[in-house]
Amino acid sequence: MKCPNCNLPCQKSGRHINGLQRYRCRQCKHRFIDPPPRPLGKMRIPMWKAMLCLNLLVEGNSIRGIERVTGLEKRTILSLLKLAGAKAERISRKYICKVRVHEVQADEIWGFVFCKQKTKNLLRPTDTEAGDVYCFVAIERNTKLVLAWHLGKRTQEDTQVFIEKLERSAAGCFQLSTDGFEMYPEAVRFNFGLGVDYAQVIKTYHAAHPQQSPEGERRYSPSRVLEIRKVRQIGVPDMERVCTSHVERQNLTIRMMMRRLTRLTNAFSKKRENLHAALALHFAYYNFCRIHQTLRCTPAMEAGITHTIWELKDLLACESSG
Repeated sequence: MKCPNCNLPCQKSGRHINGLQRYRCRQCKHRFIDPPPRPLGKMRIPMWKAMLCLNLLVEGNSIRGIERVTGLEKRTILSLLKLAGAKAERISRKYICKVRVHEVQADEIWGFVFCKQKTKNLLRPTDTEAGDVYCFVAIERNTKLVLAWHLGKRTQEDTQVFIEKLERSAAGCFQLSTDGFEMYPEAVRFNFGLGVDYAQVIKTYHAAHPQQSPEGERRYSPSRVLEIRKVRQIGVPDMERVCTSHVERQNLTIRMMMRRLTRLTNAFSKKRENLHAALALHFAYYNFCRIHQTLRCTPAMEAGITHTIWELKDLLACESSG
């Protein structure tokens, strides 16, 4: 331990009243303690209550529900969510980088911030954050590892950013499968060139006539699939292995474990930054902390990134300046 004033080695000098080790500088005789790590930053809530709050968040509980269970105020829970989300995102960028993969599937999951797009066009036409949003997700088929994600609109710019994140996360020549979204081929060619075997799964749905089905069935039931075509885009993908079933199943996991994306409720995000933090926390928890039912371990362990099951407090270990 070095003195903050003289930058010289110090000697131990008993303990502080709170139990922390105290040191004394031989040169300037200054006494000080080694400041303990503060994973919660400036927040003053007990660590066990913060962990309880985060566990409830990643298991699909609402903010108001957590407020009733823990006794924490809503704004405190949201501050903790943004803190944990930022640290979880930094940890994901640090560990999920140039991972050797074989088969990758990508898809988008729909959500909205503050209001849906139709209402936003009427009430908030100039608000750039409100309205429909899409979370792009890329998952490795065998290890179930979420390689990259991006929250944005269904545009060419956001698709390009998402594929750039996937290019930084994945390594090697692998097979990529996506749905029929027309923005994918150009973004994949720009970032990967010919270094990936890429194919699309294009589904044609039956559009029911409004008078042929009840209101509820027409609006919320899935449409009947008329045709499924697999189109080769780049390279020589194995057309028998081209599918998006695994990433579509991942969409169910997201909606089940994130209250903000549960359909037909009033638990949607009111601010985009809160939804971004919740997604970052969810994907880090899914990759490093949650035991996958099929793998019997975490996706990060299956991919060889880590060798142990992490806890939520490990996600808070990342320094804010990291």
